[in-house]
This record gives sequence, C-alpha cells and structure tokens, in this order.
Amino acid sequence: MLLSLGLILLCQLIGEAIARGTGIPVPGPVIGMALCVLLLLARDALVRWMPTELRDGTFETTGRGILSHLSLLFVPAGVGVIQRLDVLGSNALALAVAVVASTVLGMAVTAWVFSVVARWTGE
Repeated sequence: MLLSLGLILLCQLIGEAIARGTGIPVPGPVIGMALCVLLLLARDALVRWMPTELRDGTFETTGRGILSHLSLLFVPAGVGVIQRLDVLGSNALALAVAVVASTVLGMAVTAWVFSVVARWTGE
C-alpha cells in the first residue's frame, strides 16, 4: 500500500512540476492523473516487470481508499471561499453566468457525444 500511495503522490508531484515548469494552463493534478493512467497502461503492457503491488490490485485499492475520503479534501477549499465572501459577492453575477453557461455547455456536449456513440454502436 505504501508503494501505491507513493506512486500516486509521485504522479501528482511530477504533474505539478510539469505544469509549473512549462507554464501550460493545465492543473498539475490533472497531468498527474494522466501520468497515473499511463502508468496503469504500462503496467498492463509490461505486467511481468512491474512490482507485485501494481499487479495484485493494491494500487486500485489504494485509489479507492483515497476516493472514499475525498470529501475531506474540500474542507480547505470551503474555508477559503468563506474567508473571501467579499470577493465572491462582488463577482457574483459573473460567477453565476459562468456556472450556468458551463453547465449548459457540459450537458449539451454530453448529449451530443451520447447521440454520436449511440449511432456508432447502432442502438
């Protein structure tokens, strides 16, 4: 479990270093998650050279354990929002428009992708 947790944190650290070092507008944890997926793909392709902890499901179990406590990670963000209610209030209209527009756009793209996939699979 320690190796799995270390690999997850290492992927996030490398992702953060790439994001800050290159200046690309993608959050480090997103890059780290992509690295984690690449690690899993490499594990499936090179299964015999990977450590046992990556082959026996411990990596996935560790990920599920972290996800089960994900709500705790939102506490610091929530405190930060409450501390800056003045900024939130002065930008409330712009934030509301952004939330509504991104929600509608997300739903529209999801419906379009669903219809394309449904036509592609013949359903």
